[in-house]
Amino acid sequence: MAAETLESDSELAFHLQLLEALTASLAVQPSSSTQAPRNDAVRTIPTAPAVVSFKPEEVVRLERELNDRVQGEIEMRRATEDLIRRLHDEKVAREIMKIPDDEWEESGANFAKPFDEGSSSSPMSMESEESMFRLYFKGLVSEEQVGDQKLVLAGIGIAICDPSDNLVFEVRKPLIGNGLSRNSAQLKALIEGLTAAQSLGLKRITFFCDNYPIFQFVNGKWSSKQRKISNLVNQVSSLQSKFTQCNSRLVPRFKIKFAFQLARDAIDSQSQTKPAEATASKTVKETCVICMEDSDVSQMFSVDGCVHRYCFSCMKQHVEVQLLHGIIPRCPHVGCKSDLSVDSCAKFLTPKHVDTMRQRIKEASIPATERVYCPYPRCSLLMSKSEVLEHAKETLMGAVEQSGLRRCMKCHYLFCINCKVPWHRNSTCADYKRLNPNPPEEDTKLKSLASSKLWRQCVKCNHMIELLEGCYHMVCRCNYEFCYNCGAEWKDKKPTCKCPLWNEENILHEDDEDDDFDEEESDSESDDEYL
Repeated sequence: MAAETLESDSELAFHLQLLEALTASLAVQPSSSTQAPRNDAVRTIPTAPAVVSFKPEEVVRLERELNDRVQGEIEMRRATEDLIRRLHDEKVAREIMKIPDDEWEESGANFAKPFDEGSSSSPMSMESEESMFRLYFKGLVSEEQVGDQKLVLAGIGIAICDPSDNLVFEVRKPLIGNGLSRNSAQLKALIEGLTAAQSLGLKRITFFCDNYPIFQFVNGKWSSKQRKISNLVNQVSSLQSKFTQCNSRLVPRFKIKFAFQLARDAIDSQSQTKPAEATASKTVKETCVICMEDSDVSQMFSVDGCVHRYCFSCMKQHVEVQLLHGIIPRCPHVGCKSDLSVDSCAKFLTPKHVDTMRQRIKEASIPATERVYCPYPRCSLLMSKSEVLEHAKETLMGAVEQSGLRRCMKCHYLFCINCKVPWHRNSTCADYKRLNPNPPEEDTKLKSLASSKLWRQCVKCNHMIELLEGCYHMVCRCNYEFCYNCGAEWKDKKPTCKCPLWNEENILHEDDEDDDFDEEESDSESDDEYL
């Protein structure tokens, strides 16, 4: 990148010199009526007017680019000098804190370490061994209403802070181009931040990321199939290698809100061309505390009961994930237990997810020991043992309780509630089990797959669970807690077995020796995933 910058500067200077030479050359040329000797030098001159025709615009553009570059270098030097002064002040403050009180009272008035004396031009000369600068970055891609049309705008925000989290340097910059994705915007923001940190002379830095796929890409745990993303990841790796130490940390989105606001300002700066009438009719917007995006009030969802408000996009993702894990969706606010109604969530859910949500609510209303599913694959209706018994008494003749004969309330096919198979006519349950000792083929395949994948089955509701990452403490969707390693129950937040609490290979984030985060911000909570 430094080589490209140098080459660009050289090319710019060459163009300026060329234009000045052409202008001076034309100024001394005689008019067309003058008889000039027809030599090679004169034959090349008639091509000059074509260059001169666009010379003023070219000069203005090149001069503007040159001025912008010079101004940027001035701002970078100013930020570097400010950073050196900050580091000097912090170092002096630490030295003062180490001086005993009695010694300070006696000779404290004579203590002085002026900034100009012995100060180096490099920030690293001021860094102590434990210093680790922090880089917060955010790349946003948003669809904005500009006048009568909707445009996709992108921007990045960079915030570099000192070890005490005081802001040292900030960048807000729009991204121009087609086909910008959220991942590419994030990676470009990270590249811009690492480049700025290198320009400031920093050698040890930790960058904070709120995007899980980007975190996996830059740490080499995932490989992108998109060529553009792979190239950006390679640029990040190249920049990381230029630092003495460059760590990464995955954090919640609210931890990088300052960089988020800078990226948001960069997008807003591109949409300032709205006509007056569009600005006058601008709708009231509200900030979603999950994604930190500003959305129209009409696009905000209010949870019944607790009145917590979130945008439709975040609520849709929250509900879909909860349904995928077999959990009844509740308000995403921390500590809030307000349930979400199907009718209110129908505003942003697809009909398929609405049906799934109704199914989950019905499952939760029936105890695990009372649940009965229709054994016919095309039906699989969920019923309770009591209601299916009442339905059988009304529609069937004979002693249905003793025989185990039941009728599905939806497809009306007969099945055996004891054997959980379609009704075995002219055969008792004992005879059927004797003639069919092996479980169904589907169950055999599922158990074989579970055994090969090391899945575990909840002993309370028989739900199959897979541990992707985190500790061995599992909480099933039926709220039953057990050890994933051996299946023993957890009671009073404690295991009843002697298995280890976790396996290091299943822990996503490793503790850094130089990490100075608070313990409450560490990755101590397990990320248990459900199948």
